[in-house]
Amino acid sequence: MKKLIFFLLLIPFWAGAQEQNIQDFVIKENLSKNGKLAVVALDSIGNTNETINGNYLFTINGFSQALQFHDGVAVPAQKIESSTFVFFSHKNQEKSKGRLFYIYKTDNGLSPFAISGLMFLIIPAVVLGIAYMFKKVIMTAIALAIVFFIFNHSQGLDLSKIVESIFSSLKNLLG
Repeated sequence: MKKLIFFLLLIPFWAGAQEQNIQDFVIKENLSKNGKLAVVALDSIGNTNETINGNYLFTINGFSQALQFHDGVAVPAQKIESSTFVFFSHKNQEKSKGRLFYIYKTDNGLSPFAISGLMFLIIPAVVLGIAYMFKKVIMTAIALAIVFFIFNHSQGLDLSKIVESIFSSLKNLLG
């Protein structure tokens, strides 16, 4: 009888709750189409992780914000007024995950497009390679670079977000 009571007292120590970690996430338009985005927590195979509930800390364009998740979905408070670049980052106990998105706003709603940070290395390398091979193309490459930076600056993408996106992509690629 004493052994039974002893084992019954040890059961709470063995039955510990698992921590809920957001392994991956994706950005979608909120179902209510109110100009807001929805952060959807994903499991390891890419499905919505409906076990995620509670507050989780995200960094959105450099600002820390606690997002309230219900069944794996959270809606940030900010409304998207025009097309823009948005960098989402989340750090849990194991690793950090960051993604850059271009949010295209139309009359029909928002369309988020994920942008790989490696593209910020590949595209300039290709342009420089072409410019090096064809020296007459240098003026075109310079003009494209100027247009690229003007477009990025007017849409809210600055150099710090580009560098952070590149490092995040390299970290995810290597680890």
